[in-house]
Amino acid sequence: MTCIALVVSDVDGTLLTHDKRLTERSVDAVRRLHEAGIGFTITSSRPTIGMRFLIEPLKITLPIGAFNGSAIVDASMNPVEQHLIPVSAVERSLELLHEFGVDIWLFTSDKWLAQSSDGAYVPKEKLAIKADPTIVSDLTPYLSSACKIVGSSSDPVLLVACEAAVQKEIGARATAVRSQSYYLDITPPGYTKGTFVQAMARRLGISTDAVATIGDMQNDLSMFAVSGLSFAMGNATDDVKRHAGRVTASNEEDGFAQAMDVILRENANR
Repeated sequence: MTCIALVVSDVDGTLLTHDKRLTERSVDAVRRLHEAGIGFTITSSRPTIGMRFLIEPLKITLPIGAFNGSAIVDASMNPVEQHLIPVSAVERSLELLHEFGVDIWLFTSDKWLAQSSDGAYVPKEKLAIKADPTIVSDLTPYLSSACKIVGSSSDPVLLVACEAAVQKEIGARATAVRSQSYYLDITPPGYTKGTFVQAMARRLGISTDAVATIGDMQNDLSMFAVSGLSFAMGNATDDVKRHAGRVTASNEEDGFAQAMDVILRENANR
């Protein structure tokens, strides 16, 4: 197998614990990657503003992929690439999410917009991205600047059905996939975590076979599919685990750090 030259990691459920902490062991694992000459970066369904706090402790110098890879910024948060959801897909997605009765959020490049501060997952998102929503009564003025739409629900079965309905209705006009059991993300068409991995490989002049990826949700499958080595977290669903090359421990058991140990050991033995 090719030596690993780059690791691309998901954030929530992978790099962070359930309560959104970055453990000392994970920080140390990334430090050892850097020392071994292995690049490291992150990609997430999170908005750009929700990834800033990881740059310094992990000493990230490479670009990072926000909004499931449809936005790429450098380590100083300057835009490298930015893509938007077509207005027609935004309009139809909002209609469908409303029909399913889920809470609706819209993210622009710099704002988190919600129509109520009382949504069940607003406190969780505030903790996760370290930002507050802007409450608006009408999302219409923002339809042409949507980077991501989120439907959130505490009913995972309902959200699976909602995901299928949105995928059927909007087709190739946008990408709809769950990033958590309680979040359905709708992002620009043609851009995924997988395309982010490919963009990073091109940027570094390496084969995607030399990239290792690690994640825990359906939106991570696209990067598993294009990387030479992939790890599913122990807290991932069986479906996600089936699509990964390997399975590590859960995010509550430092599964990320354990996977990095494997990469470092196997690189050293090649």
